Amino acid sequence: MFKKILIANRGEIALRIIQACKELGIQTVAVYSTADRDSLHVTYADEDVCIGPPPSKQSYLNISSIISAAEITGADAVHPGYGFLAENAHFAEVLAECKIGWIGPRPEVIRLMGDKAKARQTAKAAGVPVLPGSQEPLEDASQAALLAREVGYPVILKAAAGGGGRGMRIVHAEEDLAGQLSTAREEAEKAFGDGSVYLEKYLVEPRHIELQVFGDSHGRVVHLGERECSIQRRHQKLIEESPSPALTPELREEMGNAAVRLCEAVGYENAGTIEFLLDSDGRYYFMEMNTRIQVEHPVTEMVTGMDLVKMQIEVAVGRKLEIPNGLKPRGHAIECRVNAENPDTFAPSPGPLKTFHLPGGPGTRVDTHGYEDYVIPPYYDSLVAKLIVHDRTRDYAIARMRRALDFFVVEGIHTSIPLHKRILRDPDFVAGRLSTRFMERFQQREAREGDKDGGK
Repeated sequence: MFKKILIANRGEIALRIIQACKELGIQTVAVYSTADRDSLHVTYADEDVCIGPPPSKQSYLNISSIISAAEITGADAVHPGYGFLAENAHFAEVLAECKIGWIGPRPEVIRLMGDKAKARQTAKAAGVPVLPGSQEPLEDASQAALLAREVGYPVILKAAAGGGGRGMRIVHAEEDLAGQLSTAREEAEKAFGDGSVYLEKYLVEPRHIELQVFGDSHGRVVHLGERECSIQRRHQKLIEESPSPALTPELREEMGNAAVRLCEAVGYENAGTIEFLLDSDGRYYFMEMNTRIQVEHPVTEMVTGMDLVKMQIEVAVGRKLEIPNGLKPRGHAIECRVNAENPDTFAPSPGPLKTFHLPGGPGTRVDTHGYEDYVIPPYYDSLVAKLIVHDRTRDYAIARMRRALDFFVVEGIHTSIPLHKRILRDPDFVAGRLSTRFMERFQQREAREGDKDGGK
């Protein structure tokens, strides 16, 4: 087992990794920017090292500073969490050269599956359904136009080297294609240092279903069921749940087998997620793979009873996966991302947490790095906390989440809590009528109802 792990991240995921390490008897090293000096991950780690000023490029993305921190403290492994350097193959390679362990998949697999065009090719070769589209990054607008006519509009342009909605554009007509391609390339270059873009058929109202996968160094790959991630705004997830209300046991097994097949084809190790789009006819298509732990991993932990972060560490030291075949989810779990932003305009809302009261009670979990008087910095993502609940059925889980949201009190900044309360009472959400356009329709309904109320 590792003796000391450096966490190359911040916020709630850094704290979550520290918790797993403490249970395994492993010492921890926190790295932080000057903006995060008072963060809880710094408080609870056994050692801490300041790695630079607030901008990510000068701190959490600064590979040389993180390597130096690991060497100075004698850390024998690095856990990257999610975001920042978590899917950076070069970082994993540098760690290997420095004889420091990497808690994640092999660099060559990160590079392969991180290139969305190559990942599509790999999935297709493994017999996993993919959407019609380009097999290689687009060369120019004329090639894009020819391909778009072939697959039919609407189409979507996607950055080959990244995700999170950046470098992504939906195109409904040919006259808009060249301009959107140029914009997508510029955004991809700025966000990922790679302006490569590919094109695929755009499904108008699909569900976003992801399969949690795990592989060990002994050749075993398993899936731990799915998460429904269709509630999202601008490709950023807001609410996740497991199991999906759309999947039958037969479809769950088929999609799970497809995810495992793809992972076996690339010799995948550690935690990962295979992302699918599911249409209204029950047809599913590979979208991408995330070669890391996900923000929403607690949803799977709640329905399986497993600690995925501890499993990551154990697999990284060569232990075999100890998961029974045919694992079935227990009950239903829902996660709401509580963000520091205006719930109506979505404008960022950094600042001090003047009141921070967390909900508790049966089947309720909060993952957060926040505390009363902590200041949410303006430099990073807006996630303040993840509120997760679990109960016997989806209806019970929804009721539990409503109660938990009512008991979650944050003052001093705006948060997304009021928005989550409204979504949890929306008839379409309650009925499980979900798609990636849910938020668009939800906001339209709210606007119409607001107009009606204003006219009374």
